[in-house]
Amino acid sequence: MKKISGLFFLLWLSVAFTVNAQIPAIADSKTYLADLKKELDVQWPKNRTINLVFHGHSVPAGYWHNHEVHTLESYPNLLLAELKKQYPYAVINVIVTAIGGENSLKGQERFERDALVHQPDVLFIDYALNDRGAGLEKAKEAWEKMIQSALSKNIKVILLTPSTDQRVDILAAGNPLEQHTNQIIKLAETHHIGLVDSYAQFKKVAAQGQLTDYMSHVNHPNLAGHKLIVGELLKWFTK
Repeated sequence: MKKISGLFFLLWLSVAFTVNAQIPAIADSKTYLADLKKELDVQWPKNRTINLVFHGHSVPAGYWHNHEVHTLESYPNLLLAELKKQYPYAVINVIVTAIGGENSLKGQERFERDALVHQPDVLFIDYALNDRGAGLEKAKEAWEKMIQSALSKNIKVILLTPSTDQRVDILAAGNPLEQHTNQIIKLAETHHIGLVDSYAQFKKVAAQGQLTDYMSHVNHPNLAGHKLIVGELLKWFTK
């Protein structure tokens, strides 16, 4: 009787493990870039150039107010500065293929030509702020195509949820930015890739009544806002 009970237990354990293994989940920030983090520590002459490609709209491009482009105060280059503190021997290229005003549909059309041509070690996608006009369904299709194209080339992918637009009440449940955020989270889970939840960080400061302290324009973060995003990005590169 005990042997039968033991067999049933082992069978149950096997089924439970299989079911859990199939549950979609966002990649683990501690392990997803583990191989790359080792490469970032390699010294000359065995090191190589690491390419980080940021594909998206005006925020990663560095737009602030009055159409000014603050390249060195945008999150891709702020991330580079932080990474160099951790990885002094690394040669890191930050490549920004973002275009102000663009949505993911347009970004997907030029994805192969403008983003993948740089052979990214990590690809970051940030389009949700401009995807509201296109709608959830079309945006999802465009994001899916970019994700699948990158993964087919064994490129690591990290998705970003939107920062914010002060014309949207991000504390209201079900607002348009939250809907796109939820869709991006599901995409990261489905494909088991990385996620940077910028939206959650801006929602947090909004709840504290401090949102304007992090914005340079109605929908563009200032230096403090970009640093919020960098704080989340760094979690994927911490040793």
